[in-house]
Amino acid sequence: MTYLGEVTVKNLIGQTFESVKEKDGEEVLFTRADGTGFRMYHAQSCCESVSIAEIVGDLSDLAGTPILSAEESSSEDEPEHKATDCGDYECESHTWTFYRFATAKGPVVIRWHGSSSGYYGETVDIEEIAGGNDDTEGNEQHYTNCRINY
Repeated sequence: MTYLGEVTVKNLIGQTFESVKEKDGEEVLFTRADGTGFRMYHAQSCCESVSIAEIVGDLSDLAGTPILSAEESSSEDEPEHKATDCGDYECESHTWTFYRFATAKGPVVIRWHGSSSGYYGETVDIEEIAGGNDDTEGNEQHYTNCRINY
């Protein structure tokens, strides 16, 4: 696939997807009828973790109708009950990233939570799907990696 340049959540505005699915709390797949689309996820590394913390609304409201708005915001406020042990590393940093979408069917908010030792990224990535199988395991050639810029 040809590199398409910078991809942001704003690129989803005006798009109509056949399906929008959450997978294992680790990614959201936005798939058009022709199999192309977008994948929101985080490329995990050492001493950090980023996953979907909550979805408010119904992801199916993002399918079959154009995305009217798509916004991203984040917060690095300390949680009220801060975890100090995140498994193999100490949690020194927390980031919440909110993606707010709206369609004629209603709003959907996807909240991601990232924690790290403070030296690793806690951002959400987006890849453009070139088409084919929406099962990402073993199909990395179907994606072009483009970081969401804040």
